[in-house]
Amino acid sequence: MSNPVLWKPEALSVRATQLDRFRRRVEERTQQAMVDSAALHAWSVREPAAFWDAIWDELAVIGTKGDAVVTDLDRMPGAQWFPGSRLNFAENLLHGEQGSVAVVFCNENGTQRSLSRAALRKEVSRVAQAYRSAGITVGDRIGAYIPNMPEAVVHMLAASSIGATWSSCSPDFGPSGVVDRFGQIEPKLLVTVDAYQYAGKVFEMGDKVAAVLRELPSVERTVVVPYSGGGELDVPAAVAHADFVGPFEPQPLTFEALPFDHPLYVLYSSGTTGKPKCIVHGAGGTLLQHLKEHRLHTDLRPGERFFYFTTCGWMMWNWLVSGLASGVTLILYDGSPFAASGNVLFDLADREGIQVFGTSAKFIDAVAKAGLRPRESHDLGSVRTILSTGSPLSPESFDFTYEHIKADVQLASIAGGTDIVACFVIGDPTRPVRRGEIQGKALGMDVQVWNDEGERLIGEQGELVCCTPFPSMPIGFWGDDDGSRYRAAYFERFEGVWCHGDFTEETEDGGFVITGRSDATLNPGGVRIGTAEIYRQVERLEDVIESVVIGQPWDDDVRVVLFVVLRDNAELTDALKDAIRREIRENASPRHVPAKIIRVPDIPRTRSGKISELSVKRVVCGQPVKNIEALANPEALGHYRRLPALAD
Repeated sequence: MSNPVLWKPEALSVRATQLDRFRRRVEERTQQAMVDSAALHAWSVREPAAFWDAIWDELAVIGTKGDAVVTDLDRMPGAQWFPGSRLNFAENLLHGEQGSVAVVFCNENGTQRSLSRAALRKEVSRVAQAYRSAGITVGDRIGAYIPNMPEAVVHMLAASSIGATWSSCSPDFGPSGVVDRFGQIEPKLLVTVDAYQYAGKVFEMGDKVAAVLRELPSVERTVVVPYSGGGELDVPAAVAHADFVGPFEPQPLTFEALPFDHPLYVLYSSGTTGKPKCIVHGAGGTLLQHLKEHRLHTDLRPGERFFYFTTCGWMMWNWLVSGLASGVTLILYDGSPFAASGNVLFDLADREGIQVFGTSAKFIDAVAKAGLRPRESHDLGSVRTILSTGSPLSPESFDFTYEHIKADVQLASIAGGTDIVACFVIGDPTRPVRRGEIQGKALGMDVQVWNDEGERLIGEQGELVCCTPFPSMPIGFWGDDDGSRYRAAYFERFEGVWCHGDFTEETEDGGFVITGRSDATLNPGGVRIGTAEIYRQVERLEDVIESVVIGQPWDDDVRVVLFVVLRDNAELTDALKDAIRREIRENASPRHVPAKIIRVPDIPRTRSGKISELSVKRVVCGQPVKNIEALANPEALGHYRRLPALAD
């Protein structure tokens, strides 16, 4: 049975979307009939060279395309996209109406700044000149330890314009987490701030930056951007941002024409089993994917206001900034999403007239748990699309969004990740939104769900795979010269097929339901269970704020162990345990019912907000959590060590 439809576009609005216009243009190009976006997707994976060629042309990439679209298409990894092309990522983001507003910045204290496109170009020009004067050249790495603020965008674009490679961490990272990342790529220059603010507190950066620099001998210059003070730090080779760019007047920008696979970004996995993987992404693949996802799947248009709640340590920051290529105004927010009694982001949406509002599944759930009702307290008339990612969005969160945030909105749950700096499954403005489902596959992504034998599944859970190459596959991992770590990460499970590590179901309607990470999937009695299936049931209960579930090895099998965070005035009584078990048994299955239910005060999360089941499991099993800095709250792990309740 199909899940109920919660929203659907009107016929006239479908035809007005950029996705449907692209579909009609492809029909003209190919002389093939494609009745809807599903038919367009089928063509896009059947004829990938023709599809990505059309993306380049129809979305007006600035650059020289070259003669070939792709070579070695039968190799995965190994395909080469647009091998003769030359382009510059920053040039594609900085074009457009120069009088329009490019960036609006707000923080939790009410600070607000904005930059026009002309002003943004001028600032990028000054920083690019300063970089060149400091000896930064093509291929050098620039590390940023910085909040989500305009200077982060400026410095990234300046780095891209001259062919340097950008990599960023948010300032809440501890020094060892930064060193674990930047120490591998050896940046030549570090961009940071004097302080940052969160939840009403000011955090000085001096000691943290000094500790980082002691472990990064490659850094020759540290540029300090003022945030909460004068823009000064007492660290080696530091220069205030104003002094760094002071000698340079804005000049016409010079963009290095670079190969399609020139390293644009280094992003990092958030795993907790070792040092983060340094995932290198190319400029061309990132640009094509983001143009496709923004214009076709999100229907972003010039002049619209585009917001995503993110930090510079999450790939959604990179995804957000690419919106400049579609002519939108970026709305940047820095601080707690629960400032102003939990209303700060909804206040921002009303004040700035945001059309596309991006957040995490965890945020929507937290708003519901806090008893907020934005539909009653805010207008939100400008918001036409709400995007959600970071973890699976539960059916109940779909219900809450439509009942208590906004009824006439496209709720687009999207999923992909740092590994591809893009999405595998995504929104579609021409299709209905069904309760609990991601709308469909991203164009050009040959996504399927397979069982362990490599057979396709519909209506059953299995591994999310991508069967053919796509342009934003990583160039590789930094320092992985023979590519062995890269191949092991994605291609070991199924030869020549990308296995993403998400436990997923493709529905009969073409939607997708992701139930958790494969490596965190429970396996009691040999039956695979996605963790999100349990969270959905448990967190329906009023006394449960959130939960984390693991499989504990026990008696030559695996038993399900559930940890719960309760409201302050609630107790984990036998009656509540029975209610939890009953909810799971009746709405999931008897296999899902936990053998143990234990109360904890906190749950460890990665810095992008994802529950870290693996770190909990390692602690419970007495194993070390090697990459502790991947966690936003590593102190939470102490609640799971040597628990007497797990000894029998």
